[in-house]
Amino acid sequence: MFKKFIIAIVGFIGVVLVLGAVKVVQIKEMSSVSHVPPPAAVTTIEAKSVAWNPVISAIGTLAPVEGVTVAADADGTISKIAVENGAAVKAGDLILELDTSVEVAQLAASESRADLAKLQQDRSSELLNKNTISKAESDTTAAQLNQARADVTALKALIDRKRVRAPFDGRVGIRMVNLGQFVARGKPMVPLQKLNPIYVNFNVPQRQLGALAIGQKIAATVDAFPKPFEGTIAAINSEVDASTRNVAVQGLVANPQEQLRAGMFVQVEVSLPETAPKVVVPATAIAHASYGNSVFVVEKMKGKDGKEYLGVRQQFVKLGATRGDLVAIEEGLKEGEQVVTAGVFKLRNGVPVQVNNTATPGASSTPTPANS
Repeated sequence: MFKKFIIAIVGFIGVVLVLGAVKVVQIKEMSSVSHVPPPAAVTTIEAKSVAWNPVISAIGTLAPVEGVTVAADADGTISKIAVENGAAVKAGDLILELDTSVEVAQLAASESRADLAKLQQDRSSELLNKNTISKAESDTTAAQLNQARADVTALKALIDRKRVRAPFDGRVGIRMVNLGQFVARGKPMVPLQKLNPIYVNFNVPQRQLGALAIGQKIAATVDAFPKPFEGTIAAINSEVDASTRNVAVQGLVANPQEQLRAGMFVQVEVSLPETAPKVVVPATAIAHASYGNSVFVVEKMKGKDGKEYLGVRQQFVKLGATRGDLVAIEEGLKEGEQVVTAGVFKLRNGVPVQVNNTATPGASSTPTPANS
């Protein structure tokens, strides 16, 4: 029994040794085979130098060329609302009217007194010519006539003050009063804004003051509309803010469709007259990382076996301005170098690549839509 047990153990050990020897041979064969990953498929583009006009970027706020909150010029109850919220009005158009029934009655009485004073003045003039009355009596009737006419004029002015009219062409906003409401003098009732053209107010550092001039072109961009609105610099403040060392600048932007509204937040770019060459690449070519931004340059390389292959070199770069899909490279890249534009995320320094430019991503400084 013990002899059979020994034979079984020896047989088992023999089987294990044979299997181990076979596995060792297989591992040696596998390690002798070169495992080179296949080249990564990428698209490339040649880094080009283009002439870009430098710009000054700033944050601005839109303001109306003319804008007021129309207020009551006299006490009274609103008897008529002549325009709807958001309506366009011309200068002199009636917006609101306060109750003038008392003033109209007083005006009728004053006009009657003025008519009577006129008759008395005419009679006194005739009597004076006949030397029937004194010059003093004639002067008294003349004064009474002038006073009656002044009362009529004053009442007409008061009635006109209770008819609130547009002081300029513009568009009314949402009114803050309702029909039948009593309003005191000075009570804000409805905003009125002239929206075309419209001002854009922004600040620039004092060091850039020398690059600004009246009439210089600007472009204002808002989140609500992808297309920038063109305009010009209308005014530059005569003083610099002592606390921020910024100078206030006011631009004038055309707004024929009244898409822009006062109070909007805008991104402003001031185009400078001189041009500067910039090496630009598509934004898809940039590999962003916390330790620095980089691009992958395609070039001929030599492997460990001395054979030449097409690979990529990771090149750290300093980014500049962005326009549309293009990014300017300030440092780290030369004109004419082939840069990977698609497939950047799967690359590392020195890996082989296979260029396939049959379908390359589009890149433009003025894409349509603008955020593509």
